[in-house]
Amino acid sequence: MSRARPRKRFGQHFLHDGNIIRKILAHVAPAAGDHFVEIGPGQGAITRPLLASGARLDAIEIDRDLARALPDRVQTERCTVHCTDALAFDFSSLAAPGEKLRLVGNLPYNISTPLLFHFLRHGAVWHDLHVMLQKEVGERMAAAAGSKTYGRLTVALALRCRIEPLFDISPGSFNPPPQVDSVFLRLVPHPVPLANADILSIADRLATAAFGMRRKRLSNGLRSLATAAEITAAGIDPGLRPEQLPPAAWLQLGSFFAGMKPELAKHGSTLPEWPS
Repeated sequence: MSRARPRKRFGQHFLHDGNIIRKILAHVAPAAGDHFVEIGPGQGAITRPLLASGARLDAIEIDRDLARALPDRVQTERCTVHCTDALAFDFSSLAAPGEKLRLVGNLPYNISTPLLFHFLRHGAVWHDLHVMLQKEVGERMAAAAGSKTYGRLTVALALRCRIEPLFDISPGSFNPPPQVDSVFLRLVPHPVPLANADILSIADRLATAAFGMRRKRLSNGLRSLATAAEITAAGIDPGLRPEQLPPAAWLQLGSFFAGMKPELAKHGSTLPEWPS
């Protein structure tokens, strides 16, 4: 079977390194009865071994040529191909009542963050998510409070899931090689949400405002949303800079202002819109 040429407009980098594929499978540990969603299956390098475990799989592929070729590559009725944009797909539609899905994906670097947030809008449906993306983004996702890479992305994700960086992947493992290193991570949504949608929405809004002026004190960064006295009343020092607050402190602020200023919540969305 002829090999498809990667298309730049889709941000395609096909994984071909057998050692990396084996490491991915060792961490994912697929089993018969699992229901996987794969984002960007490409030429089926991971799709085939996932299916070999006896798992069922829904593949989301935006490239029509690759989507058309995938059934012949995998040759099993346990794989359903959806030729569509993952950013517009309703993942909850794939799960039977009470079923938890598992996600594996090599995310296009130019839309990896919006994709993550779209996945987490369906957070209740996931058992876990394993993704490959740009190493720099992965470092921001899993950053510790107080570090230079810690920011609103770290906070928003930490309030919704546990993030575990697993291993780095060099450019040579892909065709064509990207110009940056990649990382493979595991995300596990919190089994019980840390707070309701309004509290999370307010925490997101506060973090977005504060990290927009990350070198300023909270009293300055949040001045359009809250006074220094109100921040103090929430139990947080308004003289701190945003990177000094761990995710739990942002949740504390969100909880306080949900009672005092419920209008800060963005109703109808549990996650902020995220630019690419």
